[in-house]
This record gives sequence, structure tokens and C-alpha cells, in this order.
Amino acid sequence: MADLSQIVKAYDVRGVVPDQWDEGTAELFGAAFVRVTEAPAIVVGHDMRPSSPGLARAFAQGAASQGADVTEIGLCSTDQLYFASGELGLAGAMFTASHNPAQYNGIKMCRRGAAPVGEDTGLAQIRSLVERWLDEGGAPAGDTSQGTIGQRDMLEDYAAYLRSLVDLSGIRPLKVVVDAGNGMGGHTVPTVLSELPVELDAMYFQLDGTFPNHEANPLDPKNIVDLRHRVLQTGADIGLAFDGDADRCFVVDERGEPVPPSAITALVASRELAKAPGATVIHNLITSRAVPEVVKESGGAPVRTRVGHSFIKAEMARTGAIFGGEHSAHYYFRDFWNADTGMLAALHVLAALGGQEGTLSQLVAHYDRYPSSGEINSTVEDQFNRTNAVKAAFAGSEGVTIDELDGLSVTGVNWWFNLRPSNTEPLLRLNVEACDTETVERIKDEVLAIVRAETERDAQA
Repeated sequence: MADLSQIVKAYDVRGVVPDQWDEGTAELFGAAFVRVTEAPAIVVGHDMRPSSPGLARAFAQGAASQGADVTEIGLCSTDQLYFASGELGLAGAMFTASHNPAQYNGIKMCRRGAAPVGEDTGLAQIRSLVERWLDEGGAPAGDTSQGTIGQRDMLEDYAAYLRSLVDLSGIRPLKVVVDAGNGMGGHTVPTVLSELPVELDAMYFQLDGTFPNHEANPLDPKNIVDLRHRVLQTGADIGLAFDGDADRCFVVDERGEPVPPSAITALVASRELAKAPGATVIHNLITSRAVPEVVKESGGAPVRTRVGHSFIKAEMARTGAIFGGEHSAHYYFRDFWNADTGMLAALHVLAALGGQEGTLSQLVAHYDRYPSSGEINSTVEDQFNRTNAVKAAFAGSEGVTIDELDGLSVTGVNWWFNLRPSNTEPLLRLNVEACDTETVERIKDEVLAIVRAETERDAQA
């Protein structure tokens, strides 16, 4: 039986190799999705991976077998699928493995209005139902007549809606390099930017799910090397990089230097708060401390939450937050059904840059306040004991506070770090931030010495 927990889990992509994930299984997922959500109609989209069109169509057929009417929007970014779900008021499914390698695929599912389908809100039931049907040899027919399957192009509507949310009317001409990584940004960016005073330098816009140039994962520094070079080579004002399903956007300044997602979160938060003074902004606990500082300075109320879209979206719904941001370059907007859209964040950055005469590095200096380590992964077999060893080393130190909202967060007088276990791999992820680089290095070395002590002893044995 396929490992269904690796196909979909907690409304996130979990890629799987083809022998675990075929069109027959996708059809069962479509049927189960309709049964569990009781959706009378759904919208389905897919990315450019070779396996995606067939999986998406099989899912649509499974949904239709249970009486649901299906609208196929074809090739799309994940945030374009969220737009369709919100605009049409339909539950939805997006076939993508996001930034993962070519042989992977998965599903992101949502209820109407782009509301998440989480482990406790339907996903476990969907998976259980598919597992049962796999054992029984197929899904039973629905209680109603066969649903319909039709097609609709939503790209122009998506682009127009995004542009309606940001005032770009007065921006100066900008030279913008965009690296789509052969992913869905190559499909959406030309339409979204078509009416702006932008000279677009397109890199790797040909849709190719084999990713011939580099992985569509801009979080890995090696995958933005080409973009950085092109920005410097052409004298561009800004560089943008999108991941495979184009729901995340990474920014490079005119010097070819990456702009931390926390700085983008703070910048966009200040702009959103200018429209809604006093509103709440969500940030996860490993974004820079500059984020809550800027939110407060802008008259807003920062709310700290765990890492992950399900927690961000839940807090946005609970608090009515106007915006939310993560260190991983996921940006969530109340005006976008609380869903994440890197494209809308990119438009905010273009509006801010084009609305003044300075460079991007000058613009973001106000929001990029503290040195940080970036995320450092350590392979450990015993995440729990290694984390407890770190906790014991810092507990009781003068001026140090500890909380365990998500992993271990330790805060000193002028520094903090978070140590979190991976949910899918034997890794501990460390993030350190401080008022100066020397302190970042000192705290990082202290923590890693404890985390990796066991591994180093094993290597010497």
C-alpha cells in the first residue's frame, strides 16, 4: 500500500516517488475529498511536473464520481489556486511538490475560501478513507448523479485581483530580474507584471518540471547564484526568485545580496498597517525581532506563533490579522483569504521601491536590523535528549528566559536562538540572532557543540 501520510499531511506537500503515487490513488483521493468535505463543487489546478496533469485529472474524475462538479483551471501557481477557491467559493486541490525535486509530487487541499484542510479538520479522515478503499479495491459510487468536469482560465482574473490590492500607479520605471526556476512563476509573472512600468528580465521561464537549470528552491543559496549574477551584470534594481509552485518569493537587492524574508515581512507589515492602523500582524517565532519592533512602531499589534502555515492561518483567523509572515518567505494576507501569496508580497516590494528614489538596499536597511545565523541543520538520532541537553546548559543563566512554544527558544540580553526538531527527518534546526555578528557566532558555536557532541563521539568511536 502507498504510504499515504507522505502524499498529503497537514495541508502541506509531502513528495512521493511514482510507485507510491499513481492516478488510481489520485482518483480515490478526489472521491474521498468530496465525501469528507461534502463539497458540491471543487476547483482543481496543477503545476508543470510531468506527472501533474494526469494526477489532477484523475482526482477530478474521482470527485465527479461522488457527484461534485469540477472546475479545472489547468496550469497554475498554488496561490492562483487559492485565488480560484476564494473567488469562486469552492473547495480546491493543487497538484504540486512545491520546491522538491522533479520525481516528487503531492497535493495541497483547501475548503472553500482557501480555508485549510488540516490533520484535525478532514485530512486524517480523507487518508483513512483512501486506505480503506485501497484495501477494498476501489471507491463506491456516490449517492448522487455523476458530476460534471469543465475548464476555466483564471490567470487574468488572478493577476487583476493582485494588482487591485497594491497601489502601483505612481511607481518609477524599474528593471526587474525574475528567476522562475522553470516553475510556475514563468506562467504567472508575465501576466501579473504586464501593466506595470517594469523592464522584465526573464530567467528560466520555460515551464519544465525536470528543472534543467537548478532546483526551484530559492531557500538554498546555490539556487539564487544565477539571479545574483544577472542582477549585478545588468544593473537591475531588484531580483525576484520563485519556488516551483510560485507561492514563495525571495528578493535580491541591487548589489546582488539576498534580502532576508524577515525584512520583507517587516516592510510589507508596515505597508499593510498604513491601510489598517492598529491591526494585528502574525509572525512565527524564528522571524527576526525586527518584525515585532516594526509592527509596534507602525501602530500594529504583533502576535507570535509557531512555525508553519497551519498555525499562521489559524492565528490569522482567530485574531483577524491583516498580514502574516514567516522566515521561509511565506506571506499571508487577510485580503487574500488568509492564504499565502509570494506574488502579492513581491508587488508590495515593487511598490515600495518604485515609490521612492533610493536603492532597495537603502530601503530595507530600516527593516534588516540584526545579524543572524540563518537556519543550520544538524543530523541527530535523539532530538529530544539533544534539545534537553541544550536547555540544561542555558537554564538558570542570568538574564536568560526559556519557552517551548515550538521547540526550544532561549532569549538572552542581546541575543536569542530557537532549536526545533524536523517533523520528517532526524534533524535539529538552529536559528540564532543577536545585536552583533560576534555574539551570533559565539551562541551558535555553543549550541552546536552540545547538539553535535553525540555525533562527533560516534564518529570517533
